[in-house]
Formats: sequence, structure tokens, C-alpha cells
Amino acid sequence: MIKYNRLWSTLKKRGISQYRLIKDFGIDKAQLHRLRKNMVVKTLILNTLCQILDCQIEEIMEYVPDDDTD
Repeated sequence: MIKYNRLWSTLKKRGISQYRLIKDFGIDKAQLHRLRKNMVVKTLILNTLCQILDCQIEEIMEYVPDDDTD
């Protein structure tokens, strides 16, 4: 599973709020909701976030293996 928990700490380090992402950079509220819920997002939004935050993709997301206990 892809998780976006790193995004929130990267935002904090860069001093950029979610409000600013929406108002100043035009990031859609629905996309932020999808990121908060670790849902599928387009690579375009990930690219835009990397540009805004001047960071690498691993500072936004990480792969966590699914817990297959079947």
C-alpha cells in the first residue's frame, strides 16, 4: 500500500499549510482528502507537490507492504 504520511511532515518542515496549497498553489481539496485517506491519486498531483515542496517523491510517500494474514 502506498501511504502519504510523509507528506504532512514535509509540509510542516517547509512551513506550508494545506490552506496555502489550496489557495496559493491551486491544489484541489478533493486531492488533499484522497492523500489524507491514502487513496489513489494521479502522478500529476505528486509531481506538482514535489515541485511546490522542492523535494523528492520519497519525502511525500512510501510503500508499506500489505499485511496478508490469509
